Amino acid sequence: MASVKIFEDLEIWKLSRALCNDINFVANNTELRKDYKLYSQIDGSSGSVMDNITEGFERNENKEFIQFLSIAKASCGETRSQLYRVFDRNYINEKDFNKLKEQALKLSKMIGGFISYLQKSDFKGSKYKS
Repeated sequence: MASVKIFEDLEIWKLSRALCNDINFVANNTELRKDYKLYSQIDGSSGSVMDNITEGFERNENKEFIQFLSIAKASCGETRSQLYRVFDRNYINEKDFNKLKEQALKLSKMIGGFISYLQKSDFKGSKYKS
């Protein structure tokens, strides 16, 4: 964590941005764009992953960061669940579904691993530097 100066340096943020962009591509290039409620939900949940990583990082405090990472992980799961509805409604094929689902699973595991790392770390955050 010490070498990370800005949230854009976090690998989990980079991956969450990629997932969000891939979801957006599907949403805008399939019939999903006409299913306004599901479109809005999956756009919101995928964006929430990257936004909560950012907000937690910017709080400059370990416990708050962990809390926001937990929210980001939950949003990642929500996105994965919504992908099933996107697939079940035939907006995407099985290959695209599996690719996006695997992206979300990988990201969720990485966020969980980062949470575990922070929980074991002595780092409290720059908010507490004297």
